[in-house]
Amino acid sequence: MLKVLGIDVTPDLLERWVDWLAPDEQPFFVTRKQASAWKLTTEDREPSREDRDTYRTYAVDPKAARTAWLRQEAYDALPKAARAALVRAQVGYDRGAVPTVRKWSRIVGAEVWQQADGYRFVWWKSLLREPARVLPDVVSQDLGPSRHAEVRSWPAALPRVRELAGTFPDGSGPNCFGTVMAGCGVDGAESVWMVREPFEEWLANHTDRGGKDDVPGTVFVWRDAARLVQHAALTIGDGWMIHKPSQSWMTPRKVRTVAEVKRATRTAGWRLERHKLVA
Repeated sequence: MLKVLGIDVTPDLLERWVDWLAPDEQPFFVTRKQASAWKLTTEDREPSREDRDTYRTYAVDPKAARTAWLRQEAYDALPKAARAALVRAQVGYDRGAVPTVRKWSRIVGAEVWQQADGYRFVWWKSLLREPARVLPDVVSQDLGPSRHAEVRSWPAALPRVRELAGTFPDGSGPNCFGTVMAGCGVDGAESVWMVREPFEEWLANHTDRGGKDDVPGTVFVWRDAARLVQHAALTIGDGWMIHKPSQSWMTPRKVRTVAEVKRATRTAGWRLERHKLVA
């Protein structure tokens, strides 16, 4: 069984990762002038949740207001100079999934040198002939492993925590709020994109302010300067916590130490609150 971040990854999940990293059509962000110069047809299409996270559509420079959805055949048919300029533009606009040739050419083949400008390229399924050599590194970038295998005592009062710990979601959407709520017994919360309002309602109805870091059932809540909740995690005892770093398909529900989660979540302007579960 393939392991990524200390978590078992089934062949079925690996196949879905290939689709999410390299869908048959992917978005390229351009200005009107660029679309005209490179003869690209653009359309206003809502990206899937997986597209949103793979390509970081939420972070793309607003001046690239048009989107060309290309299949590999259409991409390959562009003149090489246009492909090179298009890929460079994606880097400049902060689109995700535009890796460096230097890092990947030895793994996926020399063809990436010729795909665009020789410095950057985009993923297509044709480059993922050996997904087990590519996806683990893509998914684990900038993330520490889940340490669920090191936990010796799971909290009886939070029976679902052990089930959730060390699992990847079935796609983008499931997030930190749903992970905490599911760990505290809310059925199905781990499978949905839990937005702030229902999480705040649950927090108000099922917790009081306070709690200790070394006992199970303390909910950590990070708020920004506007008091909006930005992240949440749950203690499970003996200095361990469970959390999900983001709503992305790449981030698992993982166990880390309290100190590790606090360090990884430290963000300018955020403040940490503690809440304890009540019956």
